[in-house]
Formats: sequence, structure tokens, C-alpha cells
Amino acid sequence: MSSLTEQPLHGVLPVLQTPFTDDRRIDVTTLHREIDWAFEVGADGVVVAMVSEILRLGDSGRRELARLVCEAVGRRGFTVISVGAESTATAIDYARHAEGLGASAVMAIPPVATALGGDATCEYFAAIARSIAIPLVVQDASSYVGAAIDLSVYTRLLDEFGPERILFKPEASPLGPNLSKLRDATGGTARIFEGSGGINLVDCYRRGIAGTMPGTDLLDGIVALWRALEAGDDERVYGLSLPVCALVALQLQAGLDGFLAIEKYLLHKRGLFPNTHQIEPVGWTLDAETQAEVDRLFARLQAAL
Repeated sequence: MSSLTEQPLHGVLPVLQTPFTDDRRIDVTTLHREIDWAFEVGADGVVVAMVSEILRLGDSGRRELARLVCEAVGRRGFTVISVGAESTATAIDYARHAEGLGASAVMAIPPVATALGGDATCEYFAAIARSIAIPLVVQDASSYVGAAIDLSVYTRLLDEFGPERILFKPEASPLGPNLSKLRDATGGTARIFEGSGGINLVDCYRRGIAGTMPGTDLLDGIVALWRALEAGDDERVYGLSLPVCALVALQLQAGLDGFLAIEKYLLHKRGLFPNTHQIEPVGWTLDAETQAEVDRLFARLQAAL
């Protein structure tokens, strides 16, 4: 194929943190710097998703962020835009908007406020897929929002649309065994992406994933880890994965806000972000003792690199 973006979605696709100015507008200059750095480090593309604060940005903010990211990436790599919403019509609207911007794929979680059965969940995703010509990544974000998606929903969607149109990002625990169940139930045809921040990356890689969607904060470590896995260099794999896992464990303990706070702290520490602003209200902020442990682990990761 002639370019990366014409290939099937794959590789290391970091989820962007959204930088904000002091008046909580999207900081376009910093966003461009974050995207440029991601490609310099070796990312295959970038993603706008949950830790991009899309659930707090509002309609106009989500559309602006999608536009800014697609424009900044251009043809340097993949662009995946999350389009999940509380109504099917809104999700379709976001999906068509992303496709119109030139996104490589869209990704969607089920509605958060409504507990759907398998049939309704399947129809929600199918309606999104039917509305666009680009791939849809079906995301189970139940590790921090919503409910787990039943395996039958995945297999029905794959049967209807095929592996080029429907991809998967399962996050329900236990992640590795669930990933293997999906792989085996689809005869290995399902293209699956790991989304644990890196804490389950080694295990999931060995189960046959097509790529990973980590945070941007640890991207240099994740890219090096992915390359070590591809090379079969177990010594380097575990030298890199242990500090990554310890850092992500600290993020996981506070859910989505834990990822937001620690990722933005590390992006600021790296000099990529001028501040650590989040959209309020938030349920957890970084305390001094957690910050000190993050610093120690980050130093170990950088030494391993």
C-alpha cells in the first residue's frame, strides 16, 4: 500500500491529552506540540478518546478538538476520533463529522446513562457503522465508565460488517482472558487493540493484538516496549514494562481522573504542557506522596530507555 494511512489500523496509537489555556480554551499551540512529539517518538497515529476529556468538553469542544487534531496530523499517520454519545443520532452525527474531517477511523463507547441489553447495544454500534465508510472501533470502557459489552455483540457486529470495518478495544476485566475469548470466538479474524494504558500490554501482545492505545505521557516507553515485543527481546520487554506497569497502577487507582491528573503532570514535567489544567469538576487530584512515587518510577523508566 502506498502510505501508512491506507493500511489497516495498527501499532502504537496514543490517546491525546487535551491541553487548556488558563481560561479553559483548547491550547492549540500545545496540542500541535503534543502531536508533533508523538510522531517524533514513533507513534503510528493519535487518538481522541476518554482521557482527552471528551465527556466534559461539550458538543462544540468535541468538534473543535476533532478538527484541530485531524488538521494537525494530516497524512503523517492514523487519526481515530471517539464518537460515542448518549443517543444513537448524536453518535452518528459525530461519526459523520469525523469522517468528513478525514479521520482514519472512529471509536465509540456505548451510552453511559442507559443500561442497554445486547440487542440494543449491537444496534447502536451497527447504526454508527452503517452511517460511515471508515472503520469503527467498538470500545468497552467499563473499567471506568458504563457496563461491559457481551461477547455476542462483538461477534454479531463482525459477522455483519467484517474485520476491515469493525475493530475492537475491549477493556473489561480480566482483560487478557476476555481478549483471548474474542480472538477465539472470531477464529482470529478480530482486530483487537489494547487499552489498559500499558499495564496489560505484554500479556495482550502475546494474545495477538493489532495495536495499543496508551496515554501520551509514557509514549516513549510504550513505543520502545512495542518494538522490544516485536523483536522478541524479553530482557528489554520486562525492563521497560515493570516501571510502566507501576506508573499505570497509580493511575488506575483513581479511575479516569487518575489517568488525567498523572498524565497531565508528566506531560508538564516533560516540558510539553505549560500547565496541568483539567475541566472541572474532578474527583481526584494528585497528592504530594503520589507525585513523589510517580517521579521515582518515571526516573526508572527513563533510565531503562
